[in-house]
Amino acid sequence: MAGRFSTGGSMPLRGILGRSAVIALCASFAVMPLRAAPVAAPAFPSPAPSQARAAHPNIVVLLADDWGFSDVGAFGAEFATPNIDALARAGTRFSNFHVAGSCSPTRAMLITGVMNHRNGLGNMAATIPPEHAGKPGYDTVLNHRVVTMGEMARAAGYRTYFTGKWHLGKDRARLPGARGYDRAFSLADAGADNFEQRPIEGMYDKADWFEDGKPATLPRHYYSSRFIVDKMIDYIDGGAASGKPFLASVNFLANHIPVQAPDSDIARYRAMYRDGWTALREARAKRAAALGIVPEGTPMVTMATTRDWAKLDADERKAAARVMQAYAGMASAMDREIGRLVAHLKATGQYENTIFVFLSDNGPEPTNPYASLRNRLFLNLHYDTSLANIGRRNSLSAIGPGWASAAASPLSGYKFSAAEGGLRVPLIVAWPGHASVRAGAISNGFAHVTDIVPTLAELAGLPLPQGEWKGRRVEPVVGRSLVPMLKGAADSVHGDTPLGYELSGNAALFRGNYKLVRNLPPTGNGRWRLFDIVADPGETRDLAAEMPDRFAAMQADYRAFARANGVLDMPPGYTADAQINAYAWEHQGKKRAIRLAAAAGGVLALLIGLVWAWRRRRRRARSWSLS
Repeated sequence: MAGRFSTGGSMPLRGILGRSAVIALCASFAVMPLRAAPVAAPAFPSPAPSQARAAHPNIVVLLADDWGFSDVGAFGAEFATPNIDALARAGTRFSNFHVAGSCSPTRAMLITGVMNHRNGLGNMAATIPPEHAGKPGYDTVLNHRVVTMGEMARAAGYRTYFTGKWHLGKDRARLPGARGYDRAFSLADAGADNFEQRPIEGMYDKADWFEDGKPATLPRHYYSSRFIVDKMIDYIDGGAASGKPFLASVNFLANHIPVQAPDSDIARYRAMYRDGWTALREARAKRAAALGIVPEGTPMVTMATTRDWAKLDADERKAAARVMQAYAGMASAMDREIGRLVAHLKATGQYENTIFVFLSDNGPEPTNPYASLRNRLFLNLHYDTSLANIGRRNSLSAIGPGWASAAASPLSGYKFSAAEGGLRVPLIVAWPGHASVRAGAISNGFAHVTDIVPTLAELAGLPLPQGEWKGRRVEPVVGRSLVPMLKGAADSVHGDTPLGYELSGNAALFRGNYKLVRNLPPTGNGRWRLFDIVADPGETRDLAAEMPDRFAAMQADYRAFARANGVLDMPPGYTADAQINAYAWEHQGKKRAIRLAAAAGGVLALLIGLVWAWRRRRRRARSWSLS
């Protein structure tokens, strides 16, 4: 398919869109361009802390979608993220921070501080086997046994706002307005178009946007990152007269599929990415090491799904370079909007009393929906898949496994898996001018997404639920405050305490510097492995045979975690891909059945009308003949 988009990716609903379609369906240059002259690694000086501290600071949570570990300039990226980098200079970067392998479980843990098997996201609708449906912890939406960050902040006198992707349930009792947010403009789905109110074709019938619990319409001149920040600024300004501090949860669609960016943002990268994903993966690894994010000389594996760039034909290389240019443009466009929000807070005198948290919900998206003929035929009917349109309006573009390996550099694996590339993402915590957070620091100790709620609670004085909330029993927060790490007083607040994780049979157990991990097919072979993820973050050396006692002890720790959290074993022969495929065809089958029923109803109504008209004419004819 010369000139067609064939090496990017999207979501294999396997015949409709693809894996991530269903699962995920979850500014100037600050660093070194691939073909530019080297730029000195940016220094991160520590500004003098301010002595003034309000009783309750504002809180801004900036959640990126599907950004890999090195997708930020301050973590090794070559594209421009100057505003996020500025937050890194003002705060602390966490280089050993972990989330879930897919969006909804991470989002649920982020806003509750409760593990996903206890907050309802033990699995998602697209990947849950029928045997698990309805079992405790497998609600596939955020349950009502947890308290959200919005509820905690509102109880402490905060104004609470939410904009962007929600994806934790779309009934009125589960939308943001019912879960603690005073104002919310939210997308209930896993993803949607970035230029218009359009769903991801083949996955949803419509793009379900809501404002304050009611169906909403996007403006005519819409681009997702700009609109999400516009709305948040409107909400913040609209409640300013109250004098209350605010919690602002800003949830971007970038860089979730479809990868789309304004033309000018794509154009700024048009000379880049021609050397391919392997060269980029290596360049990022060196950059991350130079910045102190990973150890110097960190070894890397080459993922089995990474094609040899040299064996691609000229058209494939052009299309692949173009989609990465769009990905970079989408990231820079999001960064620009973050800068606009920060500039607004500075202009209104709120910046220095605001805590900022930046993170991604999981690793980079690897799937390529154009890999199968059936998918290509479907997508070509619904989108302009020409080379010139990659990343623009009416496109469905994704970076695929090659570029995803670079986005996760130097880690192994990507989104969906329990490998570090799926679970380890950038985290920045900043409180400009305040001694509670070291400026320009890097923390290499283990940290987890459930730690965000207790960290903000300690910094801002928020009430934490510990088994009971407003007269009802709830799940207690299990995360630990990162404040000792932010102050430089501790390497990790978790010490040698085990922390488990599981999603769709892919599982991990973290303990100190070590990680026990298992990935089911097609990502892995179901075998447990052991790694030192501090010395070997790329997971290149399995230590199971060298450390049999630790290996056995951590397996016992995982079994204890699974029992305590109600983790269910996957049915024999289960794979996430097969379940996604079944879900996809069930979804499409229901749509076809509805359409067929509607068509049959229309035909039946037409026949009834014709028979009625014919009988009426006969009665009239008989009446005239008798007269």
